[in-house]
Amino acid sequence: MPISERATPPPPSVPPRVLTVAGSDSGGGAGIQADLKTMLAFGVHGMSVLTAVTAQNSLGVHGAWELPVEAVRAQYRAVVDDIGVQAVKTGMLSSAELVAAVAELLTGTDAPVVVDPVGVSKHGDPLLAASALDGVRTRLLPAATVATPNLDEVAQLTGVRVEDETGLRRAAGAVLEFGPRWALIKGGHLPGDAVDLLTDGAEEHWLRAPRHDNRHTHGTGCTYASAIASGLARGQGVVEAVRAAKEYVTGAIARGFALGAGIGPVDHGWRLR
Repeated sequence: MPISERATPPPPSVPPRVLTVAGSDSGGGAGIQADLKTMLAFGVHGMSVLTAVTAQNSLGVHGAWELPVEAVRAQYRAVVDDIGVQAVKTGMLSSAELVAAVAELLTGTDAPVVVDPVGVSKHGDPLLAASALDGVRTRLLPAATVATPNLDEVAQLTGVRVEDETGLRRAAGAVLEFGPRWALIKGGHLPGDAVDLLTDGAEEHWLRAPRHDNRHTHGTGCTYASAIASGLARGQGVVEAVRAAKEYVTGAIARGFALGAGIGPVDHGWRLR
């Protein structure tokens, strides 16, 4: 058949677009790198606003350099004003100035927002200045469709310390007081099954998964939050998006692998292997 007579393939459809506002992980397991890998796994187009550069590997964070607020704002406006977004996910926002600037940008964006209030790294390295905590409480969390703190971050933000499953409800109530529509309290640090509580204060959804005996869990929080944002961008409701994200991150943890001499990453591509 002559080339002129061949059927023209239909133009590719534009996938949902998700923007991550977070720091970089040079080791590739967490941060912007984990976010973009997760978004690809969910079939959405990932975009990024870089807030900080870290020198990081399997042993910890060896240095961190925050980007100027004007650089963060310019990245955000460049993406949102031209390309548009169907969901936004926030991660490492290390200073009060960055928290305030990003919160302001989010309030002017008509898209669901997943806030992962990153406080410390998997290795225990601080990633959020104490002076930024009030801004997270009063400006960032009120902009969230879903807030996804782990138990250490709950304690840091609210003072509530959770020792067992019964404390997850109290933790969720304390987080919801700051204004997010939904709180996902991640109980992965508790003994027994990996249980999380998703609630908007009126309805509760308990998400359980078997605990996998695998120490290579770097990037779990970033991956979970990005998976939720990807589901929301695809038109899922909050409960459906969180359930799908829980299933994905559980599989990624189960297949986490060793890199270097310390804690390796979860496997973002586990469904492809």
